[in-house]
Formats: sequence, structure tokens, C-alpha cells
Amino acid sequence: MTEQPVDPSGLVSRAVGGDVDAFEDLYRSSSGRVFGLCLRMCGNRSTAEELTQEAFIRAWEKLPTFRGDSAFSTWMHRLTVNVVLGHQRSQGRRRTRESAAGEEWYGDGSTSARRSGVAMDLERAIAALPDRARTVFVLHDVEGYKHTEIAQVAEMAVGTSKAQLSRARQLLRKALTS
Repeated sequence: MTEQPVDPSGLVSRAVGGDVDAFEDLYRSSSGRVFGLCLRMCGNRSTAEELTQEAFIRAWEKLPTFRGDSAFSTWMHRLTVNVVLGHQRSQGRRRTRESAAGEEWYGDGSTSARRSGVAMDLERAIAALPDRARTVFVLHDVEGYKHTEIAQVAEMAVGTSKAQLSRARQLLRKALTS
């Protein structure tokens, strides 16, 4: 039995009809969750803020395609994941690989916490993961996606998703115990 989407205030249907005030209410009620998802996936506060705004701009543009088959929050979550993954793909094309022989690349390159021997908290450890490992970790262990779903949205093989999750967990254990 599938869960029917609930829109008790009619905000979604009003927003789909072009009601800007209703969309603003939807923004206010869901922007915190969208920002949290962006932050967990990209690991950078300012980038997460930009991606949150991009997700809502994209939502406004695509709102007429919202069929109501699922809850607005589910639709918004999927749209946000796609925005973040698209951003990561475009950044990956622009960024040159900065890895020396056998050395791991950690997100923004910030390793001062590890060098100083100070244990990092979980959020900082997640933020320090390489992009693909962080994406798979967040989608699988935090958001509850299955590897087949991750493979589809992240455009990777299921085996790659599993390998990235294993890599992320290993790097997190290392970061949290050092």
C-alpha cells in the first residue's frame, strides 16, 4: 500500500497554480531540511547555502511538473540530491586532481585537525571525505538510499557505490580515532 501525499493546507496545489506566497510558505517549512541535506552532501556551509537556493529556484521552475504522486518533501529531497550531484559533477570537471603518489585527497584539502592530533567530530569528518565517498555515505547511511538508487542518481555502478561506502567508512574510522 502506497502512502498518499498529504497537503493539509493546500500549499502545494496553490504553489503549483502559481501562488508565490504559498511557495514562500513551502520554502520556509522545508528550507532547513534542504540546507541540512546540502551541507551533509557537500561539506561546505557557503556552498550548501548556494545549493539550497539553487534547489528552490529549480523547484519553482519545475513545480508545474509536480504530479503529487509523492509528498512534496520527497519530491524536494530528490530534486535537491540532483542539484548537489550536478554541482559536484561540474566541480569535478573543473578541479584538477591534487593527489600525490598514494596520497588521499580530502575534500577541501583541510587536514590541519588530523595533523594536530585533535579528534574531529562526525560532521567535520564527513565534510572531509572525498566528494564521491561523502555523497555515497550521506545517501546510504544518513538518508537511507539503497545502492541501486545511489548508482542511478549518482551515475555510477552499484559496485562503485559499495566501494565508495566502504572507503567512506574506513576514512571516517581513521579520522575519528586519530
